[in-house]
Amino acid sequence: MTVFETQQKILELKAKNDICILAHSYVAREITEVADFTGDSYALAVKAQGVPNKTIIMCGVRFMAETVKLLSPEKTVYLLNSDALCPMAEQMDTELVKQLQSANEGYATVAYINTTTALKTLCDVCVTSSSAVKIIKAMPEKDILFIPDINLGTFIKEQCPDKNIKLFHGGCPTHCLASDKHVQLAKAEHPEAELLVHPECRPEVWKQADYIGSTSGIINYAKESNKKEFIIGTENSICEYLQYECPDKRFYPLSKDLVCHNMKVLTLPELLLACQGEYGEEIEIDDETRTKAIRSIDNMLKYGG
Repeated sequence: MTVFETQQKILELKAKNDICILAHSYVAREITEVADFTGDSYALAVKAQGVPNKTIIMCGVRFMAETVKLLSPEKTVYLLNSDALCPMAEQMDTELVKQLQSANEGYATVAYINTTTALKTLCDVCVTSSSAVKIIKAMPEKDILFIPDINLGTFIKEQCPDKNIKLFHGGCPTHCLASDKHVQLAKAEHPEAELLVHPECRPEVWKQADYIGSTSGIINYAKESNKKEFIIGTENSICEYLQYECPDKRFYPLSKDLVCHNMKVLTLPELLLACQGEYGEEIEIDDETRTKAIRSIDNMLKYGG
């Protein structure tokens, strides 16, 4: 089958089988075109809560599917491909976090949403890249352990000078590939372009940006800006997405190496098989684990407004 024929079959099957398809912004264009919702991980989980469908297929990485299940425990949630993992989410385990907490008694533990459900059970508050600064400013605690992303943590620390934030050496291997050298080369080649950067990049990169924000924030900024050229400092699929959305503008990748290979294992033929009933991995979270993990998300909503 052609791509178009495969997409048409998926659209037919998801309607017939009462399936909602969620696609993270980093996955291939041919997948986002047949998805019910496309966006950031937490935004997708929230969208899933409001749909009538009882079956959800997450075209993203494991922690994203887990977040959907945490917020919609009554629904059947499938991760399209079991090999789609987030290296940052897997960097810390519960024993390491317990050791850090034991060595820093009295500190509140804040987890980036890009963490496993197991880690969320140990954390006080969860944050997204777009909500982190607001939430940490609103928290009553001054002493904070932030896991796992040191780059996002450094960005938060600069915005919250009244907080005592301890950071650890974790982060996104893809975003960490961008360097000052890439910024200088990109700006030299595209002198009229604005630099839009995700805070998961190194400080040497985001400190030179015209805009720092989440994936959705970058997309919205580029769409709404009067500027015509942009250097995109996040996963390269966002350049492609924005070029489709804004054909009158030009988008350049900060580096050709900013590719999330875990997202790229997700394919359209695999999604067709899932819609035919040959699902990927069903995400299951027991009640005790969910109760412990959901507390950090509840507190995110409490402080994030």
